[in-house]
Amino acid sequence: MPEGWELSLLTEFCGFITKGSTPTTYGFKWAASGILFLRSQCVAEDGLDLEQSMYISPAAHEALRRSVVHDGDILITITGNVGRVVHLTGIGSANINQHIARIRITWPCVEPRYIYQFLSQPGVRKHFESITTGQAYPQISLRQVRNQVIALPSYSEQHAIAEALSDVDGLLGALKELIAKKQAIKWAAMQQLLTGKTRLPGFSGEWEVKRLGEVASIRNKKVLPSQVDADTLCVELEHIGQGDGRLLEASLARFSTSSKYRFFAGDVLFGRLRSYLRKHWRADRDGICTTEIWPLAVDPHLADSSFLHAIVQSDGFVDAASISYGTHMPRADWDVLRNFEVALPQVPEQRAIATALSDMDAEIEAVERRRDKTRAIKQGMMQQLLTGRIRLVKPQPTTEPQ
Repeated sequence: MPEGWELSLLTEFCGFITKGSTPTTYGFKWAASGILFLRSQCVAEDGLDLEQSMYISPAAHEALRRSVVHDGDILITITGNVGRVVHLTGIGSANINQHIARIRITWPCVEPRYIYQFLSQPGVRKHFESITTGQAYPQISLRQVRNQVIALPSYSEQHAIAEALSDVDGLLGALKELIAKKQAIKWAAMQQLLTGKTRLPGFSGEWEVKRLGEVASIRNKKVLPSQVDADTLCVELEHIGQGDGRLLEASLARFSTSSKYRFFAGDVLFGRLRSYLRKHWRADRDGICTTEIWPLAVDPHLADSSFLHAIVQSDGFVDAASISYGTHMPRADWDVLRNFEVALPQVPEQRAIATALSDMDAEIEAVERRRDKTRAIKQGMMQQLLTGRIRLVKPQPTTEPQ
């Protein structure tokens, strides 16, 4: 234990740590507006996600006042993906469901931002994950949250640590906003460039409307992994990013036994299942993939595969692919998709449009790398500051009794 630090239970310097409930259980309906209601999905890995929130009436808010939350409170998920933490700022007043615990610091000598940073440590998260009960839906109890041990330095050192880490959080927030802005700019550019509403300099002439089945076809012949080289790339649904067109990771053919589809460099891969239609990747090498992914082979005389990849990302394509068959696991229907109308300029203009969009992707990825590097820096700071290995406030020597 660093000099001048003490160990305390979280419950010792908090008000009553509680959780929320579901308003409909008490006869209240969801509202179109009113009091903000936070679900566990709102407590995201990188902060508060209000897109996942809902609303309740003032009457429901008053009836559920035990779970009212305010700016300054700390929220932690206690079911499902346990241990995610946010520190509330800028929301005023809200309410929470039963999957979130509310922590409210009441001692004036304890800095809430320090407690938030302490609970955000990967080690604390792993501890909560290790004590969960239930397999189908892991959970931790309020008692386990209350009994979490906190290492407390003096208030001045708590404040200094919280300031340093909050500064990094501010930078991470700014990078998150910049990424969102650049993504919005790209989507707006897609709406203009992929429809011909805006033309790149040097290009003119009419666009030709064709059906997707005229310029591309699905490679749906199955192959067993044993029939290809053991080191062949093998792509599953979880290997493709949601909506960003990237391959996150992949396995090799020798680690799979189920039948696959073969694909080749330049093919456009996208998820067949309705919930995975925004999982797409333009292959940069040959390989095999799960039969829940469709490899789209593009006729190079009529279309550029990078341009078609951009079309696959568009809302219009996803809406068309959402017309599916099957009830248990709805899938896109190729008989519908083959008739999807695609407006095509000449191939050189297609390539120019694809390059412009690719340059935007490169800008987004550059900012994401800055964000990831900043996250790593913060993790290193947390390991040093929250354990007292590095002190921002000079320890005060203790006076020995005479």
